[in-house]
Amino acid sequence: MPARKPTPQTPDEAGVSETLARYVVESRLADIPDDVKHEARRALLNYVGCAIGGAGEEGVEIAMRVIGPFSGERTSAVLGRRERLDPLNASLINGLSSHYHDYDDTTPKNYSHTTSPVASALFAYASANAVSGQDLFEAFILGFEAASRVGNSVYPGHYDTGWHITGTIGVIGAAVAIGRLRGLPLRNMIWAIGTATTQSAGLREQFGSMGKPFHPGRSAQSGYLAALLAEQGFTSGNYPIESPRGFAAVLSPSHDFSKITDGLGVDFDLRENTYKPYASGIVIHPTIDACSQIRAAHGLDLTDVESVQLTVAPIVLDLCNKKFIATGLEGKFSVYHAAAIGLVRGQGRLGEFTDETVNDPEIRRIRESTHAERDASLEDDAVIVEVRRKSGEPIRLSLDHALGNIHRPLSDAQLEDKFRDQARQHLTDGQIDDLIGLCWQVDTLDRAGRIAEAAVPKG
Repeated sequence: MPARKPTPQTPDEAGVSETLARYVVESRLADIPDDVKHEARRALLNYVGCAIGGAGEEGVEIAMRVIGPFSGERTSAVLGRRERLDPLNASLINGLSSHYHDYDDTTPKNYSHTTSPVASALFAYASANAVSGQDLFEAFILGFEAASRVGNSVYPGHYDTGWHITGTIGVIGAAVAIGRLRGLPLRNMIWAIGTATTQSAGLREQFGSMGKPFHPGRSAQSGYLAALLAEQGFTSGNYPIESPRGFAAVLSPSHDFSKITDGLGVDFDLRENTYKPYASGIVIHPTIDACSQIRAAHGLDLTDVESVQLTVAPIVLDLCNKKFIATGLEGKFSVYHAAAIGLVRGQGRLGEFTDETVNDPEIRRIRESTHAERDASLEDDAVIVEVRRKSGEPIRLSLDHALGNIHRPLSDAQLEDKFRDQARQHLTDGQIDDLIGLCWQVDTLDRAGRIAEAAVPKG
């Protein structure tokens, strides 16, 4: 039997989980800067719109049919649906629907979609329990920060190994957020983090299938459960993140714990959160944007397009190198489809990632005539596009930052437009107006559950 590694004892090895848990337990909303609070409102607005937008999709319908018979007391509303479930299962469905279209927010420094698992648990909880908007708002900020910082500590090795970071760290954020609402003391908060880390899961192999949005759903549910167990005295290891057998060492070939502890309570990852203008994997956004710009500027005759050459950052082909596809979900992870919809339609909303669109003959022809090569000198958010024409000189465009990037962020008004575009599938215009108002005022609401109730379709 190999020698057992010792429990961490040195200052560099020990105390990471406790430091993070102590911050969550002792933090106060009054100490969080106003710009971070505004970004949290933006994140929650975007999240609610995405959850409603995905609520009727096939994978969500399947999950509801399977889960429904096993639900406990149906005290929680499900965003965008008329059915109710118990809070744990409502967390799962909220997470599944909010990430279904891959339209939710992204933190580019670790490529996590942190809001989905954290907010999914919180709104399920708030629907079933008396909680103020201020308390939910604070719990969301702390859960987001905890999860994102743990993600930073293991990125990129963890992601490159094949883990889907949204699932693996989202469970920690959900546990922290629910634990904060339940008023867990320090010891129990460490246990909540520990029971969350031992449930960390999600594989990148699932990209382009229903398995990918399942990750934030399951992490929301599992994190919620971890907090409830810890509250009742269910123990975990005392060093769940930093132990030689803990989260970081087991799930990543490298880690840097200073990314968890440095600047805690001063620097906030919400400041670097971004919101998608296109309903797809974020690394193909530059291609959609650049090809849409070419279409708008040159009025292309698509029959004149002979081929398209893309030069992209390596991560693009690592994640989105699918050319011969048949479903809309696969299209969300195809840089070739991204080029085709940009040139043919000039946009990348929900309608560009349906099975019908993926199989449209014109879009398929452009997609299959597109070629991509990697260039390690390009930033992840950059692309070079060359459209080669039968009748003349090629059209070339180089783009440094896509729309929605931290350097070209969506405005509050654009986020509202995105919300409306998704929510109108299920809600009336009046409901949408009221719900947008509630999201902007979340931290002033007497009952945070009003948002979940307002997100239920009428009839």
